[in-house]
Amino acid sequence: KGELKRSFSDNYVSVSLKDGEATISVSKENHYSKSIVGTWKSLIQSMINGVQSGYQYEMKIDYTHFPMRVSVRGDKVVIENFLGERSARSAKVVGHCSVSVKGDRVFVSGIDRYEVGETAANIERATKIKGFDLRVFQDGYT
Repeated sequence: KGELKRSFSDNYVSVSLKDGEATISVSKENHYSKSIVGTWKSLIQSMINGVQSGYQYEMKIDYTHFPMRVSVRGDKVVIENFLGERSARSAKVVGHCSVSVKGDRVFVSGIDRYEVGETAANIERATKIKGFDLRVFQDGYT
C-alpha cells in the first residue's frame, strides 16, 4: 500500500535489515535494553501491518437539533453548523492520511498508525463541547 520510514537510534540497541528480515540486536543486556527491544519490535510490527493492510478509523456524526455538515478541504476537515455555530470548525489532517465522508460516517485511513490516530483525535478535539452539560448536548463524534 505504500512505504514507511522511521529512524531508530540508541546506544545499546541496533536494528539491521538482511534478506528482508529485520533483526534487533543488543550490545549490553539490561532492563533498559530489553524495554527498548520490545518497543521497537512493536513499532516495526505496526509499520509492517500498516503497509500490508493499512489502518482505518470510522467515526459517526451525532447531532440532535442542528444538522452538522462535514467536508474535506485540502488538508483540513471542516465542520459547519456545529451546535448552530455560525463559524466553521476545522481539524488538521496529519501526514498522508485520507479522510472521506459518507452520510453520517467519517472514515480516516492510511498506512501510518500514529498519523491516522492523530487525525481522528484532531477531528474529535475540534468538536469538543465546552461550557454546556455533555449529558444534554450530545452532538459531536462517537
